[in-house]
Amino acid sequence: MTTCAQHLIQLLEAYGVDTAFGIPGVHTIELYRELHDSSLHHYTPRHEQGAGFMADGYARASGKSAVCFIITGPGMTNIATAMGQALADSVPMLVISSVNARHQLGLGHGHLHEIPSQQQTLAGVCRFSHTLLDADNLPEVMAQAFAVLRGGRPGPVHIEIPLDVMVAEMHSSTVPRVARFHPPGPAPAAIDQAQRWLNEAHRPLVLIGGGAVAAPEAVRQLVERLDAPTLTTINARGVLGHDHPLDLGANASLPPCRELAREADVVLALGTELGETDYDLVFDDGFSLPGKLIRVDIDARQLARNQAADLAIVSDAGLAATALSEVITEHQRDGRLRTQATREAMALERDADLAQYVPLFATLDEVLPEAIIVGDSTGPVYAGNMIARRPAPRRWFNAATGFGTLGYALPAALGASIARPQLPVVAMVGDGGLQFVLGELGTARDLARPLALLIWNNDGYDEIRRYMSADGVAHVGVNLKAPDFAALAESFECRYLGIGSPAELADALEQVKDSDSVLIIEVDAARWQASTVSANTLPVEKRNT
Repeated sequence: MTTCAQHLIQLLEAYGVDTAFGIPGVHTIELYRELHDSSLHHYTPRHEQGAGFMADGYARASGKSAVCFIITGPGMTNIATAMGQALADSVPMLVISSVNARHQLGLGHGHLHEIPSQQQTLAGVCRFSHTLLDADNLPEVMAQAFAVLRGGRPGPVHIEIPLDVMVAEMHSSTVPRVARFHPPGPAPAAIDQAQRWLNEAHRPLVLIGGGAVAAPEAVRQLVERLDAPTLTTINARGVLGHDHPLDLGANASLPPCRELAREADVVLALGTELGETDYDLVFDDGFSLPGKLIRVDIDARQLARNQAADLAIVSDAGLAATALSEVITEHQRDGRLRTQATREAMALERDADLAQYVPLFATLDEVLPEAIIVGDSTGPVYAGNMIARRPAPRRWFNAATGFGTLGYALPAALGASIARPQLPVVAMVGDGGLQFVLGELGTARDLARPLALLIWNNDGYDEIRRYMSADGVAHVGVNLKAPDFAALAESFECRYLGIGSPAELADALEQVKDSDSVLIIEVDAARWQASTVSANTLPVEKRNT
């Protein structure tokens, strides 16, 4: 006899899933019966939110989806925040949960882990949520799940299995045909129209979002054929390489980039939702595109949001970039000169607010040039979103924008280290945000992988403190006393270094190489600022980051 739970594991193997995150509970034991003898590697976080963030980091670093096994009720409400972050950034994640038996659903009898409607509670933080009421429907439901994860705009998918269905016998346990999903390509007529506009353009501009990270070569070739200045969003960091002469980074909110956008006669937006946290961080609706706008997105509804398109192409961004690069006539449009002029006008390296972070990222580039850097909502990450460079996509991601959750970086970095074990990983956190997920230091210790946990210690929630000061609000609830991170490191069997300068950071990062344990690097923000911001730093126009 094959039960529904056992067949689920077989189906996951058939779809090529090899990684699972979860915390076993009395309601999910059946999921683990087959797991021991399967090809799936299972990792246990210290909290279900950690499971979701680990799956998120795994997917962003590898491009593949992992599965999370989560118990009914509190397990699902715990992972909901991680699902919300993944939904906001279109990160694939399959969440399999238990739920009370079918005859108990919705009755409010007070059964263990019961909530009125778990499916409705989670529906708002995933692409779809389904309750499996018949074990024999499992293959079809799984096929629909992977159609979303691999064939369209990805995001979290939730399948809940009642306890009685989980142990039900499958009438047929034959693994069905597993389709290989190919995302949609662009319509030929749309490519014809786009190439005409782009070939005739005098001042083209390209906007690249996270939807393009799977096709960096095609996107780079297209950008170079257009000779167009290019804004790459936070989730597209590295698509053009480390320091491409046409890459302006994620600085669409700054006046020089906005001027470039207003002057563009044709704008090509590839795989970007054109959302607020990428294009309007000053929250004044000042990012405008008066020229012809060509939008490419795998999600047709997204093409109708935020900025109205003159030409909307439903397509995978990489396939569209490949098709366009084959028909675009290579032009010299002074794109590199315009990009350089815009960089000089932004003067990021001389910005008083960014000056202290410039040597931080220069040191990371020098010592760990290939590292994956995963960030929380903290000062260095806000700055890095503007000034950091990576050699390839999937090497820079964080939760400082979009859904904007705290506690993301450490577990997401652990997921990234599982996905890309050959690369060093740096988790960049604040002392306040890290306290959301201190338990995951135990997970980090257990994994024994090269990981640097860089703690920016500024004694609490400094970003909120500064907003309060600017708005004349007393500092209430933001001055937190951090734990003794050195003692904490010792208790979790992690290495520890306290630093306050770029030279000390370089020495610390050298110790991450060829190591199989976590190194906690606590940066004293006050000492760092004193050692990096010189007296002759030139202040430029204040920017809200």
